[in-house]
Amino acid sequence: MKKLLLLTIFSLFLFASCNSTKEQEDKKDTYVIDNYIKKEVNIVMRDGTKLHTTIYSPKDTSNKYPILMQRTPYSSAPYGEGKMKTKIAPNVHLMKEGNIVVYQDVRGRWMSEGVYDNMRAYIPNKTAQQSDEVSDTYDTIDWLVKNVENNNGNVGTWGISYPGHYATVSTIDAHPALKAASPQASIGDFFFDDFHHNGAFLLSYFRAISLFGTYKDTPTDSAWYSFPKMDSKDQYQFFLDKGPLKNLNEYFQYDKLDVKTAENKDRIDDFFWKEITEHPNYDSVWQSKGIIQHLDKVPATVATMVVAGEFDAEDLYGPLETYKAIEKHAKNNYNTLVFGPWDHGKWARNTVENYVGNYYFGDSISLKFQKDIETKFFNHFLKGNGDKNSGLPEAYVFDSGKKEWKSYDAWPPKNVVKEDWFLSENQELTPDKKRASEIKFISDIKRPVPYSEDIKTVFTPRKYMTDDQRFAARRPDVLVFETEVLTENFTLAGDILAKLKVATTGSAADWIVKVIDVHPDNVEETNDKLQDHLKMSNYHLMVRSEVLRGRFRNSFETPEPFIPNKKTDVNIKLQDVFHTFKKGHKLQIQVQSTWFPLIDLNPQTYVDNIYKADEKDFKTQTHTVFTDSSIEFSVLKE
Repeated sequence: MKKLLLLTIFSLFLFASCNSTKEQEDKKDTYVIDNYIKKEVNIVMRDGTKLHTTIYSPKDTSNKYPILMQRTPYSSAPYGEGKMKTKIAPNVHLMKEGNIVVYQDVRGRWMSEGVYDNMRAYIPNKTAQQSDEVSDTYDTIDWLVKNVENNNGNVGTWGISYPGHYATVSTIDAHPALKAASPQASIGDFFFDDFHHNGAFLLSYFRAISLFGTYKDTPTDSAWYSFPKMDSKDQYQFFLDKGPLKNLNEYFQYDKLDVKTAENKDRIDDFFWKEITEHPNYDSVWQSKGIIQHLDKVPATVATMVVAGEFDAEDLYGPLETYKAIEKHAKNNYNTLVFGPWDHGKWARNTVENYVGNYYFGDSISLKFQKDIETKFFNHFLKGNGDKNSGLPEAYVFDSGKKEWKSYDAWPPKNVVKEDWFLSENQELTPDKKRASEIKFISDIKRPVPYSEDIKTVFTPRKYMTDDQRFAARRPDVLVFETEVLTENFTLAGDILAKLKVATTGSAADWIVKVIDVHPDNVEETNDKLQDHLKMSNYHLMVRSEVLRGRFRNSFETPEPFIPNKKTDVNIKLQDVFHTFKKGHKLQIQVQSTWFPLIDLNPQTYVDNIYKADEKDFKTQTHTVFTDSSIEFSVLKE
């Protein structure tokens, strides 16, 4: 049971579902045990595999209820008769007004049979005996509507992070009873979400690998994996001292063999770490696991509400691309987007004050979403007439600069125009293209740019998404470009494209672009949760950031080296923002080549597989950014 508790703690901190988050907030709540009956069943899939499923049904049997289902790799615990969750359903309103709530351990996880595959590939045109997550969801819904008493025949799915991915999966080739799905912070593609960003490995997720890659083939109610132990409280120094990525292989060998012997030093037992290290490019393995490309198979009978956090470090690509793909392929579907000022899953919390890291966005933001948006969505499609007149906007989005909600009938809004702003000399960011010149900096592999000034170790970093970037702006290996003090509001609504023109003395490099809101000097210091060493005066709020591993500048499938000292185009897409840079602020762009240890260290010498690079491959290089580089903004004109 200690291991099960350990899972709960870590899955909360990593990729937690909203239910386990809420359980931590109120251990004494007896509402569920007072008002629900729990039943555990094993539902047989079409290939004979049994999936463990927990059903919470209202004790009041005078009504028929919809079924709200979450499929999860993080355990549907607690297991056993009389042991019940303290919070169920997407939020307290949906719990208390009455719904049948179902949790299922997905194939190969916890008490379900089978072998787990991390983001199991969808199989189109399956044979009668073939199964994937799509068919597992279909078979589960089919059993539930036929066997659970007092259900009204309507099913809704939801989940945050990995459970959000399974909510997306439920919409593909959907069962006719599925009427509503809400993928929230949903993983869309492991080459662009969570463990990779545009081909760069998120080294900061290193300790989470074993959660997904430790082999198991029998049901269990106890954790079967363990997390790597770091003998340091300083993750920057820990990873710097470890050196090349291949030196981390020893943490994914699960027996007692001496990892220093020649025959064992490169052995990998963790199937997820092996998958990562053996497939450095966007090959058929990663392509088959992506779900975005299959969202042309969402029927019009399924309404979707995609939820994304504007400052979600784990899964920002997934929900935004999910919404856009359904919009593109299913134009007649009911498909909406909620885009709020949250980090990973915080919209499911019951806290009043809404902070992300150091930065305060307002009060009751999550509570308002749960009551006025999420509950209304599910009730309309599961208990109401289910037409498109839900009373909810197409896009309900939060302006993180003005700190206010706005509603639009499209996302991005229709009155958005593209504007190019140029990276000019003297640290200027200007709409006017000036004389082309070049700016050089040294990218020292012994002193990479940190992603945070905090000294700590984390499982998955979150607060850096709103961190003050002054510490980076004052380094010589971070180039800074900024506007004059704005004389009127300037609102960005949509994606951002950095169109860099660069060169390097080496044959490989990463490129990182950050968009920053520089606050005025005279900001009132009212934030009592600000870290002690910071002030809101001149606060450099990171609004958006992204990395591109330079070898993938032309193709994620086919990497290629840089030609030393040759001017080269590198385009980096930054995910959507909705942010007003207010009058009196400045808009700043930072360009750098290391971001450690958020992402792994690029050798800056081209090798076929960075996961197998040697110490000798890592070299300090001089990089150049040319001032005909530009940033393409999506500017809202109102």
